[in-house]
Amino acid sequence: MIMSLRHGRKQPMHSKLRLGIIFGGRSAEHEISLASALGIMKAINKDKYEILPIGITKEGKWLIPNDPVNAIKTGKLEGEPIAILVEASGSILRLKTGKIEKLDAVMPVLHGPYGEDGTVQGLLELIGVPYVGSGVCASSLGIDKILTKKLLRSEGLPVVDYMQAKKEDWKHNEEEVVKAIENKLGYPCFTKPARLGSSVGISKIHSRSEMYAGVELALQYDNKILIERGIDGRELECSVLGNDDPVASCIGEVISSREFYSYKAKYVDDKSKRIIPAEIDEKQTKYIQNLAVRAFIAIGCRGMARVDFFMTSDQVYINEINTIPGFTPISMYPKLWEASGIPYSELIDRLIKLALEK
Repeated sequence: MIMSLRHGRKQPMHSKLRLGIIFGGRSAEHEISLASALGIMKAINKDKYEILPIGITKEGKWLIPNDPVNAIKTGKLEGEPIAILVEASGSILRLKTGKIEKLDAVMPVLHGPYGEDGTVQGLLELIGVPYVGSGVCASSLGIDKILTKKLLRSEGLPVVDYMQAKKEDWKHNEEEVVKAIENKLGYPCFTKPARLGSSVGISKIHSRSEMYAGVELALQYDNKILIERGIDGRELECSVLGNDDPVASCIGEVISSREFYSYKAKYVDDKSKRIIPAEIDEKQTKYIQNLAVRAFIAIGCRGMARVDFFMTSDQVYINEINTIPGFTPISMYPKLWEASGIPYSELIDRLIKLALEK
């Protein structure tokens, strides 16, 4: 809920920086957001920051959980409803008590639509509060895999061959869409929702019989889908940190426990391996780091992003950019920085400083 307030109560001076952490959200990545938020709340320097947890339920209700840690662990976001105050810069109102809470900065830990896509970033711009991560435009571009690929390709950066399909096209002529995919990309290929992450709704397609199910699954999450040529290569990841002068971490490699790095391979069976740093030579490392920073700048990112790659015997391709990557203590974004000399708690601190800087 958004409200307008012309004359708010003056807040007492506080020595700690008051940080709102927004988590949960309406997307299919709700549970991943909870895990990221829990990791941040446990690791953040309590001597420097006073945390105000702000949960968003799957239904879109904003609230302050009575017991945030338990709420996150159980997934039951219950608590005091709040309103965002547009004219009291960086404030929220506790609807039951009428208490106004002033925020110095916000860390959105929302993955997928309604959080990573520029919507929450636009709200934070509107109320004038600094926030961690990319702005409205970069967030909107980064969440859309198709727009990202178009932009990266226009900048001369290597991306895997792809095409798109819309729900209306599929609805009116499935056969024509399938033939177009076969003619341009062949098998194997991947079907993906255009605007979602965490490998939700992704299928690896080996034949025409699998294509129909794969497209239907992706269309459950988005009315626009990406179809991408299958690449037989290594999956590499690189974290980027900074605003105007971003820097890249060491490179990590993911070895999936399944045929591809699916949602189950990431979060369910716990058998996928992460090799940090990846076993690649210095020339390859520098090349991938350079691509990661160039992609970060091309999209217009700020603060943080994780750039994912495929590497074959003779080519490196940018797969996608994650403007709010997973942020649990074992997620690749913080693990890559930890291996590059920035511990988890310090990384959070640096991101907040970057938010205040911009």
